[in-house]
Amino acid sequence: MDITKRPRRLRSDGVRPLVSETSLSPSDLIAPIFVDATTDERVPIESMPGHERVPVSEIVSRVQEVGETGVEAVMLFGIPEKKDERGTRAWAEDGVVQRALRKISEETDAYVIADLCFCEFTSHGHCGIVEEGAEEDPHMTVDNDATLELIERTALSQAEAGADMIAPSGMMDGMVATIRDALDREDFTEVPIMSYAVKYESAFYGPFRDAADGAPSFGDRRHYQMDPANRREAIREARLDAEQGADALMVKPALPYLDIVRDVRETTDLPVAAYNVSGEYAMLHAAAEKGWLDLEAVARESLLSIKRAGADLILTYFAESVASELSAGNRT
Repeated sequence: MDITKRPRRLRSDGVRPLVSETSLSPSDLIAPIFVDATTDERVPIESMPGHERVPVSEIVSRVQEVGETGVEAVMLFGIPEKKDERGTRAWAEDGVVQRALRKISEETDAYVIADLCFCEFTSHGHCGIVEEGAEEDPHMTVDNDATLELIERTALSQAEAGADMIAPSGMMDGMVATIRDALDREDFTEVPIMSYAVKYESAFYGPFRDAADGAPSFGDRRHYQMDPANRREAIREARLDAEQGADALMVKPALPYLDIVRDVRETTDLPVAAYNVSGEYAMLHAAAEKGWLDLEAVARESLLSIKRAGADLILTYFAESVASELSAGNRT
């Protein structure tokens, strides 16, 4: 053994932080918030410990709670008071997201990102207008171009209500170009788009569908969300959204797709986001409840791995707990 080659020299406490290659800070994190028009009080989400559905009346205090941890950005998801086949409450002026956006923008300094999808707003739980006969025919799916018209309406309503950024997540072809054209036409040229450019049809979304009441009532989403087997397709999707005017690109989920996060990072000079989704959050909580894992340690390590893979931004249900720990001085 050549004893002059000792990597351990750089692992002692004094030098270790100086040579750390990846850092994590509260400013890297985005906290998801669920605002619910069907309740007058906070409702715990059983499958996502520590998270709640929040009424519009509580949305400002909820955002302020997030801000106290050092996290400055939130992503807003809405549960409407009623649903229909077209998801019309998604773009209603008095919709739950629009009302929440106005209150947040008027009463806080938080940076608010509006998720734009229809699964929470449609009676069938799909991410747009379904083709006629889709309920009986598993080969049919969401009508892409008809859904683009609704995406345009919703993006404009969110921008008018005060959204700082629009984040379309439905995986409709052309959604970024549609939103960019609409925003620019209506003088919202400064509102950026963070596209869910690479969104896989994943089994890790289960708890979110409970939280947002957005599970499909028939079929699945394989015809518009990506096949988990595909890697090259992710690069094509990311490039198309960048060409259409996306300001940032998201990969979802995060941990099972770290290779994709890295691929996208190496393909674009745009900011790259990754969504540490509900299933990733829930499984760590479940293991910690069994005493099998240290929750704080594995949460921090998980987010660090996402950052190391190339993500600039991380949307995560661990945002508040990890940010609080980092702000207290235990920085990674």
